[in-house]
Amino acid sequence: MVVIELEEDREFLEKLQQAGPSKPVFVDFFATWCGPCRVIAPVFEQLSNQYSSQAVFLKVDVDKLEDTAQGYTVTAMPTFMCFKNRLKQDEIRGANPEALTAMVRKWASTVVPEAGSSGADEAGDGASQSLPKGQMNLHSFMDATRSECLNESDDHKLEHAWGTGGGYLESDVDEQLIITVAFNQQMKLHSLRILADGPKAPKTVRLFLNLPNAPDFDSAESMVAVQEFTLTEEDMKEGSVINLKYVKFQSVQSVTMFVKDNQGGEETTQIDHLAFIGTPVSTTNMNDFKRVAGKAGESH
Repeated sequence: MVVIELEEDREFLEKLQQAGPSKPVFVDFFATWCGPCRVIAPVFEQLSNQYSSQAVFLKVDVDKLEDTAQGYTVTAMPTFMCFKNRLKQDEIRGANPEALTAMVRKWASTVVPEAGSSGADEAGDGASQSLPKGQMNLHSFMDATRSECLNESDDHKLEHAWGTGGGYLESDVDEQLIITVAFNQQMKLHSLRILADGPKAPKTVRLFLNLPNAPDFDSAESMVAVQEFTLTEEDMKEGSVINLKYVKFQSVQSVTMFVKDNQGGEETTQIDHLAFIGTPVSTTNMNDFKRVAGKAGESH
């Protein structure tokens, strides 16, 4: 078991800070007298073993760490929360093993162990491959309300390319796609990962930054791209990343990807997994920790 049970309130923010900007921290708020807490505890422990290299797992006794529990408005036990970059990202209440497992898999898949280490996500999807040192999958920083894909199939949408459910993104009426991904804060983009195989895999890709609106397909072909590349089969294999011109991707609020064609001239293009890799700009200033974390009585 790799769950850490905290003994003092001060340890909570210390553990969030130690996790850094990339690792999610899952917290089990429990009480010793709570029957459902005891029932689901083995599930939390099992998940901690499975994702030990991808996340931090904490237990907080609400009677012992009263300030922490009150600060995050814990009113029911058990309550499970996910924190990332010191901010609360997700929460579920009650002893629901399926919901707990889904939450852990969702957030732990954005950070992966170094090559050769144990604890990789058993889903076997693109998110489970090692990332460049110091970089992270930026999925958890995406603003879904401002992200979109033009010409996506009704049955195979952009969201299918993010997760661990085995779905994929496919174009609709022809081979082209325009994918716009907005972030909830400024990012430094290091690289991207595209998993695809066969004649439907994308070939020519053009990238644009911080556009006020998604371009139409004619404009995407004629506009000056920040970077353009022609993908090979090797570029889209598991474990591969496509390096970006890092100096040009230092202040990214949104990125638009135009997929012009595919490897085999097929009618539609398919992407099995897509990930943008980098770091939030804000994490470079650790002096902001106290202000970002807030006071004990604040929740995020």
